[in-house]
Amino acid sequence: MTSECACGSGLRSLRCCAWRMQDRPAPEAVRHLLPLVDQAGALAARGDLEAAARLCLAVIELAPDCVPALARLSDIRAAEARPEAAEALLRRVVLIDPNNLAATQDLGRMLFARGSLAESEVHARNAIRLAPESSSAHNLMGMILTETNRPQAGEFHYRRVLAITGTREPILLANLGWNLKNQGRMEEARALYQESIATGPGIRQTLIGYVRLEEADRSFDAAAKALDIAQAAFPDDAQLRLARAVLLGRTGEQSAALTLIDRMASGHDRQLRPAELLEKGRLLDRLGRYDDAWVAFEAGKRQALDHSGQAYADEAAAREFDRLRRFFTAGRLALLPRAGVRADVPQPIFILGFPRSGTTLVEQTLSAHPRIAAGDELPLIHEISQMMPRLLGSPLTYPEALAELWLGDQRDALDTLRDLYLQKARQFGVLREGAARFTDKMPLNETHLGLIALLFPAAPLLHVLRHPLDIMVSAFSNHFTHGYFCASALATAARHYLRVADLVAHYRAEMPLRYLAIRYEDIVARQEASVRAMLAFAGEEFDPACLTFHRNGRYARTASYAQVTEPLYDRSVGRWRNYRRQLEPVIPTLAPVIERLGYGLD
Repeated sequence: MTSECACGSGLRSLRCCAWRMQDRPAPEAVRHLLPLVDQAGALAARGDLEAAARLCLAVIELAPDCVPALARLSDIRAAEARPEAAEALLRRVVLIDPNNLAATQDLGRMLFARGSLAESEVHARNAIRLAPESSSAHNLMGMILTETNRPQAGEFHYRRVLAITGTREPILLANLGWNLKNQGRMEEARALYQESIATGPGIRQTLIGYVRLEEADRSFDAAAKALDIAQAAFPDDAQLRLARAVLLGRTGEQSAALTLIDRMASGHDRQLRPAELLEKGRLLDRLGRYDDAWVAFEAGKRQALDHSGQAYADEAAAREFDRLRRFFTAGRLALLPRAGVRADVPQPIFILGFPRSGTTLVEQTLSAHPRIAAGDELPLIHEISQMMPRLLGSPLTYPEALAELWLGDQRDALDTLRDLYLQKARQFGVLREGAARFTDKMPLNETHLGLIALLFPAAPLLHVLRHPLDIMVSAFSNHFTHGYFCASALATAARHYLRVADLVAHYRAEMPLRYLAIRYEDIVARQEASVRAMLAFAGEEFDPACLTFHRNGRYARTASYAQVTEPLYDRSVGRWRNYRRQLEPVIPTLAPVIERLGYGLD
């Protein structure tokens, strides 16, 4: 316990990460040390970080809970590019003084910078609780919400920053514009980007965002012009070159796009990054160079895993699925009430399916109907499952917390949870005028099929099926984090797919569901019949507009946004056959579900 702490703070472990609150000295032991902290601040301001750190270490050795010394030493370690030490020290400050706004915000920003978004959000939320008029607290919250694809809430916080500061900083306008773009509010977003560029023309991230807006809105000429301007300012920027390659690919110039990506690696002493490698693989796939495409996919996945460390959380997934299977049984479900059906607000249609199974196509098709609004990927079922124990006053976690519904004073609790879902859907802006229904296509919502059926027993459950091997190819050629990061490798994507398929079969065996399986392949081969079947199941009349889903002006905020702007095509059906050799390792895993769903391996 006498050696230097592993975090790199420079303190002994006993005075650093091994220190506990119960070891705090009396407050009077700290006061006479504060002038030394001031001296350390003066030394740091003159650039003598080593001497400043020595003073802070001496103070903390005597008073491990001296917040000013801990905060000062954290600043010094950050200036020395030792982020792990700076973070460890800030954690101690927040532990000792939970109402320390500066430390709370600094820790939140530090966690955000290294990609720990969930933990960063905890501190960002607390910063706003401490200082609801702090523009920097709202800005941090806006950045987190933007990165976690919650654009409605992100918009709120960026607008709060605008209101609090009374200024229109270019980067803030661009960030707000990105959140509007991700809600499909393209004209509003475009105006903000144009204002941002006019007042701050040399901001790289703003230019990239504007290019992506125009490309996503199918304004390819405008995107090309914006790219010309951006690349004149930043000629060697990798993100802009990738944006150019994506634009070339969308306009049918796959060979030119591929040449551009290959050129990005040559002469720059750099390897292609994960996003570039996956884009290269997709271009090679379109050109029929399947072996080369798979090599690019493998490299992209490997680099992404090495960079993020986000491997499949196998044990956590196994535990969750086991608990869901053990709780949702016919005997227990017979004792549980169901929420009532509200007739005064639009009702959800749940579009279920593994990522890359065709759920975006189904949502784009249904939301072309005048009575069906697109909800996109609503995180509400997952949020309710996490909040449920607190809302039900249960000492148990989900799903076991549903046992509270067996008590007489909780028999109507599902109505409360149902209303919470509908209220949040309204806040997300999906309950548009004239719509009687809205879609919820959150990937892997089928994991919570039992909870959905309790909350919305009359809601249509449209489960999009696709050949499992086609899903594997698509999952391996794209980046997504759903499903415990299962898509980080081919083997784990297959393992998670099997777990989900088995859990759906369990739900269907244990409880009545308003469930319709719809095959992606049938939509492609027999579009009108499939669309009529889905609409009839949802209780809506057929509308021909659903057959021309590619004219649906909404922006689909998923990796499939480009595909659903094209007329229906069949090139993705049976795509797995091009990669039969590369898929061999996962065929034994998937063979049982391939057979159960009626697909084959021919």
